[in-house]
Amino acid sequence: MAGVSNNIFTDSKRRLNIIGLLSGLVFAIYLLYLFNLQIILGYEYKTKARQVASRVMPIPAQRGEIYDRNYDVPLVLNIPSFAVDIIPAEIEREKIPEIISKIAEILQTDETSIYNRLPQNYVYMYQPIEIKSGVSYEVVTHIAERIEEFPGITWHNKPTRHYLETGSISHILGYVGNITIEELQILYNEGYSFNAVLGKSGIEKQYDKYLRGESGRRYRVVDVRGRNIDESGEQTIPPLNGDNLVLTLDRNIQKLCEKALGNRIGSVVVLKPATGEILAMVSYPYYNPNVFYTSREEEEIRRLSLDPRAPFLNRAVRSSYAPASTFKIIMTAAILEEEVVPPDQKIVCEGKIQVGDRVFNCHKKTGHGPLDLAGGLAQSCDVYFWTVGRKMGVEKIIDFCRRFGLGELTGVDLPGESRGLLPTPLWKEQTFNSRWVGGDTLNMSIGQGFIETTPLQLANAVALILNNGTIYRPFLLKEIRDPITGEIKERREPEVLHKTIIRSETLNVLKEYMRGVITEGTAQVVITTKATQAAGKTGTGEVGLEDRWHSWFVAYAPYDAPPEDQVVVVTMVEAANEWEWWAPKAANIILQGIFADQNYEESIDALKWWYMAKPTGRME
Repeated sequence: MAGVSNNIFTDSKRRLNIIGLLSGLVFAIYLLYLFNLQIILGYEYKTKARQVASRVMPIPAQRGEIYDRNYDVPLVLNIPSFAVDIIPAEIEREKIPEIISKIAEILQTDETSIYNRLPQNYVYMYQPIEIKSGVSYEVVTHIAERIEEFPGITWHNKPTRHYLETGSISHILGYVGNITIEELQILYNEGYSFNAVLGKSGIEKQYDKYLRGESGRRYRVVDVRGRNIDESGEQTIPPLNGDNLVLTLDRNIQKLCEKALGNRIGSVVVLKPATGEILAMVSYPYYNPNVFYTSREEEEIRRLSLDPRAPFLNRAVRSSYAPASTFKIIMTAAILEEEVVPPDQKIVCEGKIQVGDRVFNCHKKTGHGPLDLAGGLAQSCDVYFWTVGRKMGVEKIIDFCRRFGLGELTGVDLPGESRGLLPTPLWKEQTFNSRWVGGDTLNMSIGQGFIETTPLQLANAVALILNNGTIYRPFLLKEIRDPITGEIKERREPEVLHKTIIRSETLNVLKEYMRGVITEGTAQVVITTKATQAAGKTGTGEVGLEDRWHSWFVAYAPYDAPPEDQVVVVTMVEAANEWEWWAPKAANIILQGIFADQNYEESIDALKWWYMAKPTGRME
């Protein structure tokens, strides 16, 4: 019995030891877990807890300034301004409508626009919600003096864009505005926030990523309702200001072109052919972007949007037209290069030509008589180009259009460019379900019918002639500079857009013929400047069945200079204006101003010509 008792006692003791060991092991594991949780992972969990309990307030970056090529006086800068916020949770719920009504009156906005900015369940939010930007110091002072009447209303600095140069340059610079919900959905991953300012058009939109800079952030530790609970935990990351941009534009040439075009619906392009730099780009009508940062913003945008003249439209790059007789430059290149007819062979113009049962009338009803190729271009004889165009055939005409870059985007650094229209027999069949006929070829031979080009495309076509077959991509951004030091961070270099093989002899003869348009052709009576020798081509495009015409003029100067010293000028006046044959007249003023270093008033005084005369009838 004693042996049995000892065994039982031994077993019991062993079990107790095992239980104790297991308990100790579990306790040790638990201690290790607590140590890991509190000591090793404690900092990580504390950081996560702070992240969950923190709020981030963006600090807007100063938007970059924009300069013309001289980099002296900014075209656009920022002026001090404020944005007004509302913190709904700091207002008694039943008083929120009253406060919104009162603040809307002071801000000169409607209550609906404020409510549209508030998210769902906004009454519980301690986060400031921006309800109006572009608020003046006087208005903020007015609110501050009566702050007891406006619980939950606060404000912060938010500079407003201010355009020192307005007028025609508005299409180049564009404007900015608050980001929309739709835009935010697209751009959220690029760092844009709900209250971000975004370029809406022009350079402001094209280069928004450089101009906008990088917003700073202020972190605050808050409770679940957004109230500050630990001011010592605040952290601020300062914003990085946007870069300054230097454009290729010359503001003096821009103003000269603007005044030369006047209040006529149309456009002007001045281009450096050797680089592709755009020195001026004018489109009328235009708008004043500064009104978008006033209390009249919504009213003005609505008015401009409904204006049938489309003032938001940059006609130099976004509108395309039949090139009319300016197209005869390309036809002349094709005739010379393909040797369709000998250039000295004369074709008799009797004022009309018959194709099938249809009669095509030349712009000179009595006819030009016998003309060779040089005379045909100088006098812009339709019969000459109809005759040779029919012999050449539509396929060769289309080939040379492509060689000159027609029907393709120029790649200019502005949004919304049009590629124009280069029609082909296949295009006509697919579009109108009808075949290409001889009349279509005749129309295309003189730049009429279906073909359409933009003013910038025609400027490129002239540049190709001067550059011996090379077109450089037209561009507006010249340099990106540091906003603090002014140091050049990036300089844009000329980029070849298109090269074509056309004999130098062909292009040299073509330049001589274009000079003949000025010295003894259709432009002789109007291009009177003595400041430079120019070469070019007039164009008059018939519009519809009415007695209305578009007026074109394409030119370059000086005639005998190397491309790096030349400029290309393209002027276009739409048929919506009263007929004045104004395109070559405007070009005359522009050429005088550029090469005599004169402004508009000085150019007019120097020319002393009949620019105010309004000849009746149409001139090619």
